[in-house]
Amino acid sequence: MNNEVRLNDLIINALQEDIGDGDHSTLSCIEKNASGKAVLKIKQDSTLAGVSVAAKIFNLADPTIFFKPLKNDGDQVFNGETAFEVFAPIHTILKCERLVLNTMQRMSGIATLTSQYVKALSGFHSKLLDTRKTTPNFRLLEKEAVRIGGGTNHRFGLYDMIMLKDNHIDYCGSIEKAIDLAYQYVQNIKPGLKIEVETRNLEDVEKVVAKGKIDRIMLDNFSPEQLSEAIKIINKRFETEASGGITLVNIASFAATGVDFISSGSIIHQARSIDLSLKAVII
Repeated sequence: MNNEVRLNDLIINALQEDIGDGDHSTLSCIEKNASGKAVLKIKQDSTLAGVSVAAKIFNLADPTIFFKPLKNDGDQVFNGETAFEVFAPIHTILKCERLVLNTMQRMSGIATLTSQYVKALSGFHSKLLDTRKTTPNFRLLEKEAVRIGGGTNHRFGLYDMIMLKDNHIDYCGSIEKAIDLAYQYVQNIKPGLKIEVETRNLEDVEKVVAKGKIDRIMLDNFSPEQLSEAIKIINKRFETEASGGITLVNIASFAATGVDFISSGSIIHQARSIDLSLKAVII
């Protein structure tokens, strides 16, 4: 299933969740054929995200609408500015209003926080990654918001990369055995699938380097000092990723080690929604 199909399904399901057997507030007081205009007002300085998704929501609800973007995804926007105008049947505007706002507020919050992390990495080699710590059924748009904010998407789900985490290793019996079995699986079942393995200490790192057969080593909950030691041991033979305990305050100290990637679940699950509103314009 490609992302376009996923997005269509997400929007259709979300609209149905909200509308149920009818938007009775609108049905009760707005003429069926009445048309109108609405604008998306920005009420908080932020990195804007979700404009293209808003257009998709309106168009899926009614292909006859006219959507005029005034700002683009990724733009730095300020309180009082207008992101877009939409001309449509009033029933369509009111039916889509909450889904558009919920989506754009959430996405803009993630993009804004992501952009702050990316700015903190300016001048360093490290790239910022997101994680699978996302809202169920909304991952597609949360990861798109990370991309809009300047971050890099990690694996989308369990299917597009093998990541041998602590529980996989503990259940399997050893880090070496888990690597061997994953490598055989890729060779025989899923050629081309990348393998990443989580390490919890320098001893794990030495075992993984000696074993090989993987593409990336995750260094989980390492201090910057421990991370520097691990990177020396790895010596560029594999990609490196730092994870755990990384914040806006300390991210630069992790990046200074030369690690290739820094992953952060907080850019999604700690992001605060941005204040936006969809307002009727009386012509």
